[in-house]
Amino acid sequence: MAKAAKKAKPKPLAESMPRERCRLYLVTPPAFDPLAWRDTLASALDAGDVASVQLRLKEAEDDTLKRAIDALRPVVQSRDVAFLVNDRPDLAVALGCDGAHVGQTDMPAAQARKLLGDLIMGVTCHDSRDLAMSAGEDGADYVAFGAFFPTDTKETVHHAEPELLAWWSELMELPCVAIGGITAANCAPLVQAGANFLAVVGAVWNHPEGPAAGVQAMNAAIDAATGA
Repeated sequence: MAKAAKKAKPKPLAESMPRERCRLYLVTPPAFDPLAWRDTLASALDAGDVASVQLRLKEAEDDTLKRAIDALRPVVQSRDVAFLVNDRPDLAVALGCDGAHVGQTDMPAAQARKLLGDLIMGVTCHDSRDLAMSAGEDGADYVAFGAFFPTDTKETVHHAEPELLAWWSELMELPCVAIGGITAANCAPLVQAGANFLAVVGAVWNHPEGPAAGVQAMNAAIDAATGA
């Protein structure tokens, strides 16, 4: 996942550069054994294009997070994929990760930016244009909108529409991530609206033919949505 502009600046009206292909942003399952899961992660990353992996273990103790980071980070980074940690910019910096993702109830984005330095920072913005603009001003490298569809991963409080992605991608330079219940069957409107990344959990890890097949199916759906 490439670094981006630090502010949500409006695009020049005359800008005509083609938009880069939408890419996968994998989020880890809510619970797993990191050592036993390394091969599963590796097979998924080897199956097709993936921009980043976010380690998301809510409520985990620091020692658990550190063990997970130590086990998974080399698997991800050795494949030139960005490894991000949810909620914990401090651990991201201390343990050699590529960045962190913070939510609206986690560490304030401006504080996280100071901790992370030049590392990647993503910010959850739900269905709010104002939150996304503020995140850009606080130095976010990407903003995340959602949920776009029902999901079992977390309680769905905010519901976003594809029009939000279209508005953002047409006006702003800062990349946006779509999240929430996204599958190969329903992602086309999000890709076509302008999502730069699709954050996926169950569509890959719970795929009936295995995670590698899940990555392949998501990439095929992205290509189909863009006419590639």
